[in-house]
Amino acid sequence: MIVAVADQSQVAASRRVASDFAAEHGADEAAVGRVALIATEMATNLLKHATRGELVISRYDDASGAGIELLGLDKADGMANVPRSMEDGYSTAGSPGTGLGAIRRQADQFEVFSRPGLGTAILARIAAGKPGKAAAPLVGAVLAPYPGETACGDAWAFGLATGKPTLMAVDGSGHGVLAADAAAIAVRVFHDRLGDNPTLLVEDIHRALAPTRGAAVAVAQVDRAGKVVRYVGIGNISGAILTGGEVRRMVSHNGTAGHIAPRIREFTYPYSAGAAILLHSDGLSNRWDMAHYPGLAASHPSLVAGVLYRDHRRGRDDASVVVMRT
Repeated sequence: MIVAVADQSQVAASRRVASDFAAEHGADEAAVGRVALIATEMATNLLKHATRGELVISRYDDASGAGIELLGLDKADGMANVPRSMEDGYSTAGSPGTGLGAIRRQADQFEVFSRPGLGTAILARIAAGKPGKAAAPLVGAVLAPYPGETACGDAWAFGLATGKPTLMAVDGSGHGVLAADAAAIAVRVFHDRLGDNPTLLVEDIHRALAPTRGAAVAVAQVDRAGKVVRYVGIGNISGAILTGGEVRRMVSHNGTAGHIAPRIREFTYPYSAGAAILLHSDGLSNRWDMAHYPGLAASHPSLVAGVLYRDHRRGRDDASVVVMRT
């Protein structure tokens, strides 16, 4: 869920939306209160320091536990000294200077990516509910529907196939409810047939999508024993392996899962410790360059996803980006 923040009234809206989301996803009263405070401080900071930005609210379930995640994203000047900006009483906007400190104290996980001229992304996670995927790597994602739509035709899924972390991104053709229906079928088949290797899994999804308008789909599986990523893609999902500032793009074949897929073929790519797998739909431009964001590749996957979404969303389609640390 994404809330645009551009005027004072949207601070209260951010608090309300975040609180309702947390309650709907099983957070207890204390956790809901912490989410509300963090949302308020994030939205207030967006207005004070950037005049506008976005608050992204989602649920997480990975190696760090489970709960509610909030991302505050802006394109302002960024922070020249993040540790100094974290200190209570320090402010560049004439305010009391307690916002970031308050967010950090309320969050169970907290991280900032900010560089002069590159804006700021703030991550806060609040534990809530029992983890279902404790053996999973760290995963972060941002989903946004086509402007004006409530249903998002993009989706992603994660699972452990015989101990191998496996990530999928899917982009239902077009946008709106019918695109979302196709994406939901792909997610269901992914979980039902997770034991298959990536090629068979994508073939299963391709067959299941025949009654729908179809989709672009990509599956990346981390083979830790072989130190390779096994990747199968159909259509316009972009896949990449991030290692430090280096990017290795992965290959998807042309086609539409469910309709025309002349080649469903697996490619393998070596990876090294600390690498991350990134998948995104064509709702984001693929012209991003990690060299433009020093240090981002080593940040939390949610910050990587958030910054690339913020800076490279096309704005005329559903958009999704998901990042998994190997």
